[in-house]
Amino acid sequence: MNTDSCDIDEIKRLIPHRYPFLLIDKVIDIVKNQSATGVKNVTVNEPYFPGHFPSSSVVPGVLQIESMAQTAAVLVAKSLNISDPNALVLLTTIDNAKFRKPVIPGDVMKLVISVKRIRNKLWKFGGQVIVDTQRVSECEFSAMMRI
Repeated sequence: MNTDSCDIDEIKRLIPHRYPFLLIDKVIDIVKNQSATGVKNVTVNEPYFPGHFPSSSVVPGVLQIESMAQTAAVLVAKSLNISDPNALVLLTTIDNAKFRKPVIPGDVMKLVISVKRIRNKLWKFGGQVIVDTQRVSECEFSAMMRI
């Protein structure tokens, strides 16, 4: 199986997100129209930690989902050979979200994304956040391509 990857510079060419809302550092193991794994190195310097929570820093669950969605957007862009950062992959649904364990500074989030279905411009995904070897969160989500 032919896999691809992209570093932060290529990610910025593929999706419009920028600091402080670019939430992935690289994407590896890309199999077009099938799957990809995003990587996010969580540092104590993340801009949301001073408010979530000051005495015990935890990555918000909604940002874990957004990290999965950004990984999925890179997968869509690579699958469709789109290199226009103005092309958008917009979330349409989030289902069955579960958060099993907090993600904290020092963790490396592996964002494991699989394509469940593609219909025209609508893509459905399954996503998991893995830290070390433990699944810490998961959800299903759909997104629509807007060029």
